[in-house]
Amino acid sequence: MESLNRTKSKRVPYIPPLADRLFIGISNLNCMDIHSYPRFLTVNSKPFDPIQLAKQTERIVCRGDARKYTAFYATGVYGGIATGYIVGCCLRCYFCWTSFSRDFPEFFGKFFKAERVMELLRSTARKYGVNKVRISGGEPTLCKHHLLKLLENFQETDLKIFILETNGILLGADRDYVRRISTFDRVHVRVSLKAGDPAAFTKRTGAIQKAFYLPFKAIENLLDYNVSFHVAAMTDPRIMPKHERRTLLEILAEIDPVVAANLEEELCDPYEATLVRKAAYGIDPVRFFKHE
Repeated sequence: MESLNRTKSKRVPYIPPLADRLFIGISNLNCMDIHSYPRFLTVNSKPFDPIQLAKQTERIVCRGDARKYTAFYATGVYGGIATGYIVGCCLRCYFCWTSFSRDFPEFFGKFFKAERVMELLRSTARKYGVNKVRISGGEPTLCKHHLLKLLENFQETDLKIFILETNGILLGADRDYVRRISTFDRVHVRVSLKAGDPAAFTKRTGAIQKAFYLPFKAIENLLDYNVSFHVAAMTDPRIMPKHERRTLLEILAEIDPVVAANLEEELCDPYEATLVRKAAYGIDPVRFFKHE
């Protein structure tokens, strides 16, 4: 993220880069923009179609085979992985950890072509001594042309694996998308589920209830095309009740018992953006994380 030039005058306070960028961005938005493009989820938010939100977001973050990124770095998850931090998502989960680029994609990131992204991921992997790569911080299946080109470039590397993290919305809606992903080697998909029933899905993500079934359809598509994958779910008991967790596991078991048995269960952590999103939704983050 670009830093602002600090003034030498003590009479003018320094404004943090993030706050400054959001302030300028929000000031330039008209009322129609604010109401037509979902930002922070609130209890009064009108449910949206995530497929339509994906299209809206792609108009902002996709440009041919280029996509918006904010950073390239390595992190310790998955035993060490080089990461490209992308901009844009088609859900609005109130527990989401990603940066405010999710909510205001207009004001974050620069466009990088797929070939350049893979070059940066390879150099990052070499720098930190890791052999796995991913794109994270948003929904990787947005900008379909970019992702497929990126996976194509990945095939030309000696890297061990590309981990594709997804909410499953677009892979459930577009079976052929899964087929095309299945043609690439060394790709592992991680499908992240948000709820165990349609009403809870809408409450936590802001998306319409019928979209609840799309990630499960994505799982079926991945099985049909023999793609390496596993499923994760936000089963934090502070968010998902026990009975709902049981329902979720039952749905997965009906699809495939092995998938259900290997469910990765997620907990909600107090990231900066998570605190703000919870507060916007009406949940006191201090009380929520009081046992941390």
